Amino acid sequence: MKNRVYIYIIVVIGVFGCKELEARRPKQQSTKNFYKEVVEQNKKMNALETQKILSHLSKDTITEYKSSANGFWYAYQKQDTVLSSTPVKGDEVTLNYNITSLNNEVIYDFQTRKYTIDKEDFVPGLRDGIKLMKKGETITFVIPSYRAYGVTGDGNRIGMNQTLKSIVTLIEIKKPNNEIK
Repeated sequence: MKNRVYIYIIVVIGVFGCKELEARRPKQQSTKNFYKEVVEQNKKMNALETQKILSHLSKDTITEYKSSANGFWYAYQKQDTVLSSTPVKGDEVTLNYNITSLNNEVIYDFQTRKYTIDKEDFVPGLRDGIKLMKKGETITFVIPSYRAYGVTGDGNRIGMNQTLKSIVTLIEIKKPNNEIK
């Protein structure tokens, strides 16, 4: 008899205790506020990185760095005041460059590369910087992470949010019709 009571109780609980499952409604979040927060956070991070770069550059009393309108700093090591031709979109340039950390720790040693202006993938800060150069010039560029590889790095040696420094020598400018300048 006790067993029947227990079975009866279990059946009653099973029948009346279970109700139909109801899907939960997703929580509503405003993407507008999320993006505003992300933008504000990025502005703060960029300001901190800029302060770090300016502090580092101010310690170098020998080199005069200029700020570019494109968000990087540069200093001439060898400047040509005679030639006026700089590369433009479509020109193929041959350059020698390296990539180091802000503290001059070598990330990628010097290498020579041919690059077609604005037609190939390259470090954004250097793409803009090369357009300032004349044949034979050597410039040191300091590129904040947001003008380099940003929050992802390059997947190899360049880390997340890493400021880069690069010494670039422009060896040759070749116009699309193979005319060498």
